[in-house]
Amino acid sequence: MEIKRAGSQASGSGPAEWFTGTVRIDPLFTAPDPAMVAGALVTFEPGARTAWHTHPLGQTLIVMSGCGRAQRLGGPIEEIRPGDVVWFAPGEKHWHGAGPATAMSHIAIQEKLEGKYVEWMEHVSEEQYGEAVDEGTR
Repeated sequence: MEIKRAGSQASGSGPAEWFTGTVRIDPLFTAPDPAMVAGALVTFEPGARTAWHTHPLGQTLIVMSGCGRAQRLGGPIEEIRPGDVVWFAPGEKHWHGAGPATAMSHIAIQEKLEGKYVEWMEHVSEEQYGEAVDEGTR
């Protein structure tokens, strides 16, 4: 058994290559080999978001606080709120982040394949981010 005590792992800033706006990443766990899973608490300030990206074995988000947005390529922007659980399938191009006026925190859980958890791509443009949220989701 291993216990990671709260506050024992340093917070980090989301790198500008992967994020737009102010993002804090608090590592939660990285399971030792042969396990492949890792998780982090990610906090997005209003308007902050990831770049487009994929995960080789998919990704689960558990929204903890605030109000955010998520979108898969070709789909509508959807509002996400505390208690929502979002699944992105392996290889599904997507982004996620805060709403324009509200911060959002989620736990992100993903697995590595051949040493890689994520494939980062281009940034989400202001025009893409500013599209209307799909009203059918709320």
